Amino acid sequence: MKALFAALLATLLWAPAQAGAFLLTFPVACTLGDTCFIQQYTDRDPSPKSSDFTCGPLSYDGHKGTDFAVPTLADMENGVTVTAAATGVVRATRDSMADIAANAPNAPDITDRDCGNAVVLTHEGGWETQYCHLKRGSVLVRPGQTVAVGAPLGQIGLSGRTEFPHLHLSLRQNGQVIDPFSPGDTNTCGVSTPSLWSPALPFQPGGVIDAGFATDIPGFDLVKQGGAGLQTLPQSAPALVLWAHVFGSQAGDRLTFTLNGPDGEVLRETVTLDKTQARTMRAIGKRSRGQNWPIGTYKGTITMLRGSIEISQKTLSLTIAP
Repeated sequence: MKALFAALLATLLWAPAQAGAFLLTFPVACTLGDTCFIQQYTDRDPSPKSSDFTCGPLSYDGHKGTDFAVPTLADMENGVTVTAAATGVVRATRDSMADIAANAPNAPDITDRDCGNAVVLTHEGGWETQYCHLKRGSVLVRPGQTVAVGAPLGQIGLSGRTEFPHLHLSLRQNGQVIDPFSPGDTNTCGVSTPSLWSPALPFQPGGVIDAGFATDIPGFDLVKQGGAGLQTLPQSAPALVLWAHVFGSQAGDRLTFTLNGPDGEVLRETVTLDKTQARTMRAIGKRSRGQNWPIGTYKGTITMLRGSIEISQKTLSLTIAP
């Protein structure tokens, strides 16, 4: 996703607040725009509609925090540490809820436990941070404990009311929800105020979060699990498929797929997305038609375009062997 930061919109840094203000550090042990991304922001629209702080669609009605997501369930299972965004005292924890998507057939009752496994920290000045959807058994702190900024609290999980592995971080002052990206009036958007992130975080308007090769179009559930990508294929493979998993897509966005092999370009195709969606996937491919694929290295590139702006790009390789 390096190209995400090359586009002007994607690299827009929101200036941090003045010295002495309450500040937050990045709360996940991952690389933003590479191994994790921000799926949703605080809802700034007081109506039944929703908008993020830029007046964009990366939120949903009533969302009261920032969602730091990892691409797949496999990433969650490997362990992604959540850390304290500021020095504070542990007010409450929960660590016993199962990591099951809320829309799964076997999902447990989560009434009054939407946050799932969680840690709540209190800070000076009436500030409070809440860390939701942690992995069961991962919470490392206890009520009454003082924790320093950056201290491990637990791991990203799938507990509570969520359908994908992520950390939901809520920020409040004296009980009032605050959007750390623009901590002014939470009923407005598009008005730039100093960010509480230190250092300031870039705004990501969407992007390619995962991609892979296959011999057929994989199911979306397999893609989200992290088991759909292949690194090697035999030269007798019936087809070459290149797929992309994207977030924050808007109607009219375009995905350009390019696949080059040892003998040059294998295929190139642009797909136009017709819906605004939190997550979706697309794939293109070419059948062998009874011919063996040339042996060697194949390079796939997926570029996400919004109008004339490239907001994301991901490149990956595949080996065709005898």
